[in-house]
Amino acid sequence: MSDNPTPSRPSAVGAEGRKTAASKSAAPGKKTTANKNAAPGKSTTTAKNTEAAKTTTTSKNTAPAKKTAASKSAAPGRKTTANKNAATSKKTTANKNTTTAESTATAKNTATAKSTATAKGTEAPARRPRRRPRFSVERGWFPPLGTKGKIALVVSLLTGLLTHGYHLFRYPLYLTDEGIYMQRAWSLVRETSLSPYTYDYDHAPLGWITLAGWVFPLPKQFETFGNAINTGRFLMLLVHVAAVYLLFEIARRLSGSVLAATVTSFLFNVSPIAVYFQRQVLLDNLMMLWLLLSLFMLLRREVTIRSVFGGGIALGIALITKENAIFFVPSFMYLLYRRVKGSASSRFTSTLWPFAAATPIGAYVTYALLKNELLPSGFDFDLNNPPADHVSLLYTLWWQLNRNQGTLFSHTGLLQTSWLVRDKYLLIAGVCAMVMCLWIGMRDRRRNLGFLIAGMLALGYAFYLVRGSVVLDFYVTPLIPMLALNLGMVTDRLLKGTFANRFMRGAHSVTRVAVPSFVAILLLASPASGYLVHTNTEGHTQIADQYQPKINLTGMQHAQIAWVRKHVPPNSRIIMDDDLWGELHDVRPFYPYAHSHWNASSDPDVRDKLFKKKWQYVDYIIMSNKMRRSMMLNNGDGRENWILQALRNSTRVWSQTRGNIKLEIYRVQ
Repeated sequence: MSDNPTPSRPSAVGAEGRKTAASKSAAPGKKTTANKNAAPGKSTTTAKNTEAAKTTTTSKNTAPAKKTAASKSAAPGRKTTANKNAATSKKTTANKNTTTAESTATAKNTATAKSTATAKGTEAPARRPRRRPRFSVERGWFPPLGTKGKIALVVSLLTGLLTHGYHLFRYPLYLTDEGIYMQRAWSLVRETSLSPYTYDYDHAPLGWITLAGWVFPLPKQFETFGNAINTGRFLMLLVHVAAVYLLFEIARRLSGSVLAATVTSFLFNVSPIAVYFQRQVLLDNLMMLWLLLSLFMLLRREVTIRSVFGGGIALGIALITKENAIFFVPSFMYLLYRRVKGSASSRFTSTLWPFAAATPIGAYVTYALLKNELLPSGFDFDLNNPPADHVSLLYTLWWQLNRNQGTLFSHTGLLQTSWLVRDKYLLIAGVCAMVMCLWIGMRDRRRNLGFLIAGMLALGYAFYLVRGSVVLDFYVTPLIPMLALNLGMVTDRLLKGTFANRFMRGAHSVTRVAVPSFVAILLLASPASGYLVHTNTEGHTQIADQYQPKINLTGMQHAQIAWVRKHVPPNSRIIMDDDLWGELHDVRPFYPYAHSHWNASSDPDVRDKLFKKKWQYVDYIIMSNKMRRSMMLNNGDGRENWILQALRNSTRVWSQTRGNIKLEIYRVQ
């Protein structure tokens, strides 16, 4: 045994299994040269001559049974002295004199041999990467939908199909604006023009272009589902189902929770205010579909050129479907900024998105420019003197921006008389949830980006409604899914938590489903909510109007049309509301001289050429729901005085009343 601190290199194991110098010197009870050098540096001569973490030829043979290096150098079937001492206790004489943590080269090689990669002579495995967060809106880390999520999505779609499809053609009463949009779709299909009257740019045209595209391939076109408005309402049902899917996925990706998406879809499906307005043929419903699609594209897992371009195009289509979509744009821009921030293509994508959104708008402006209807004559924007020679896109926009109506919060405002009457729970709780989402999002904009976006979406459109401009009752329609989204996310947040033991975790998971389910049952079963049942004027509890099979509001209008066809000659000059326009112009016998009171008082071709602005040229007045009130509101400048005078010189020949709805027909003397 040598005392040299740097022992000579051991010889390799021969092919026949001869012992190496290291194994020969490992006599019982004596320390080997390797063992002497092991204690200070925790490595033997053998370990020093291996590369990094590679084992020697000796250690290659130790892995299976955790034998020492010496035991592998013996011929098969034989045991060396070292092997005898190591077989039972797996310790050599050397490691008896060292601490457990400072084992010899043989023990160290044995421990290292537990790793497969080291035993095979490969490099040590790299460190495991840190586990990334399961959810991040900014980075597109969304949890998978999963089986439960798919079940919840299917249930939500079926619920929307049922609540909005049942009683669709009977409730609610046909609306004036439904008739206007269907008459313009009729003009596109029958006359290839944007309106049967002078198109004055009061609304962007893509909404009724969509309706015309839906009607054109149908077998009976406008009469496929009974009449023009029914045909449009069936499209609204399909639009709602598509919107449910998009809203479900948006809620899940903003919150990372299937529960939040389920609550959002439930409120969007069953709210009475939602059912009432989302069944009707309204531009707001079509606009909301395109907005949800644009938001969905921005919430893809990866922000690609295709998703950014598609999201921008969808937003542009929403803007030329109805202009008030612009109040959602700031929220979309902020979401895009956060999604592309720090990426290599951030500058390109942040430029591509507004370019794509401006493309449909540019096409609309180009149309007006080619018709010489972009600017008013003499560049005159005087609201008291509208342009006489031609209509103007920019003048109409300026006129709409300067309209004012007063506040929604008065006792005669729509908030008190229409919206809260239909669903006070969604509106009040939704506004509270919007405030909570904004507060949560502002506290930590990085982790709670989804809450901030949801709150901004609702706040932007709520500002549009309360700013004081002219607001009609169905203008609340785009706010409904935004409030439902905020309520779904806040509900999920309130039911979230971490518990220490298994029992509490199980109870918590049950609670997350049980509490929203209990609230849903309470809303559906309580007559005070009006969701499924309500208390009628006689004090009896009955199924809500939207699901009441005995209520047939639109049947009154069918009866009105039937009387006209039976008693009124087709060449009669008629003033009516727009909801009857399609029935009298698309079904034989045609009534070519039947016009709405709005067009009869404002369109020069109708007012001056057909009626000559005299009540004596009117034969019949067909009054639909609230038409008299609309005529009074539209008569601020006296334009409908001659129509009101014709009404005073007429005799009522037919009427029908149900609740607060009264339909009449007058023959002018």
